Amino acid sequence: MGRLMNKNDPLEVVGCAKGHSHEEIINNLPRHCKFSPNLFKQIKKIPEVIFRNSGTLIAKKINRMMREVTTEAYRAKQFTRTEINNRGVLFGVVSLRHRVMDLVLNYFHERWPECIICLYNEHSGKTGIINEKGRIQEIDSTLKSVVERVSKNRRVIPYFNDIQFSGKEIFETLYKSQFISERENQNYFKRMIPDSCFELPGMRGGIEKRFRNKKINDFL
Repeated sequence: MGRLMNKNDPLEVVGCAKGHSHEEIINNLPRHCKFSPNLFKQIKKIPEVIFRNSGTLIAKKINRMMREVTTEAYRAKQFTRTEINNRGVLFGVVSLRHRVMDLVLNYFHERWPECIICLYNEHSGKTGIINEKGRIQEIDSTLKSVVERVSKNRRVIPYFNDIQFSGKEIFETLYKSQFISERENQNYFKRMIPDSCFELPGMRGGIEKRFRNKKINDFL
């Protein structure tokens, strides 16, 4: 047994490793706003196992950059507040530093394939659009003008005409229907919606704050 253990690679990937493979890095690191081609030169010289285990300072840096990209995309998907008009155009505002607009658009497209999705990026000043066929484009224009333009030649859809309400109203109804004061768990709520998420466009001054800022006397 001892001889078998000695044959193990001292750099074997440990079970709890949270790093990334060379393929994952090459495919996704260019999305980071601070990516440079020189990073690829360094990456190619480093064994994949180093990235898997965050074994060096450069590996830690690369893995951190990868997390920043995936975190931004995930939060945009989960916390973007959208509205829909009676012509089946779904729209909202995001704030994306990294090149993840296509990931966010595709997420909404998979959920509402019959809609045109329009997301205005506060950071770049551009509006991303994905149509029913999954074609994506980004243009230098405000959200309002883009929504008006793509809506103009689309017919009124009765189904969407019956659900005209804002994203705020949707979540107001959701929280009121599910909120039970006796079961409030503020620590859990804070983990589910970190403070940094309230800096996102759809969450600034969001109604969620009133469900997590109650005083202990409210429950006595």
